[in-house]
Amino acid sequence: MPPSADRLRELIRTIPDYPKPGILFRDITTLLKDPDGFRETVDVLVARHARSGVNKVAGIEARGFILGGAVAHGLGAGFVPVRKRGKLPFEIMGHDYELEYGTDRVEMHLDAIEPGERVLLVDDLIATGGTAEAAVTLIDRAGGDVIEACFVIDLPDLGGRQRLDRRGVASHALIAFPGH
Repeated sequence: MPPSADRLRELIRTIPDYPKPGILFRDITTLLKDPDGFRETVDVLVARHARSGVNKVAGIEARGFILGGAVAHGLGAGFVPVRKRGKLPFEIMGHDYELEYGTDRVEMHLDAIEPGERVLLVDDLIATGGTAEAAVTLIDRAGGDVIEACFVIDLPDLGGRQRLDRRGVASHALIAFPGH
């Protein structure tokens, strides 16, 4: 049985004023340490895409690696790490994106995704959508087809899912936390 929204909320710790004053950080490490909650969360994401023909699951560093690897295993798909700058050892492509306080960059191996492969993008949380949109850009440049971007948590007031919608990328989140 899928975890209820209330159960997921109970398993996610909220840390006020981290990483800076006024931010409510949604910490999924408490969900990950709960065997049933973690299993149920992964199972819901796997069931959602069991018949989608997913070839690869791309996970965004770092919590997207944990979730994405488990989802890839459940789907019998390959896993693609989307990493922060300078972390991948082979030929890469990268994309810079804007943050509220500057810019950042995500990178992916050039040979990670073949043209035409169906890719599921996974991360723990979507806020403004900058990192997810940058990952979508890399997958598009590789010739992959992003079938959906999945998240455990959506912070709808920050507009990330709408940003993906404007790019024509379907998205899904298990729960939403209004505000930030």
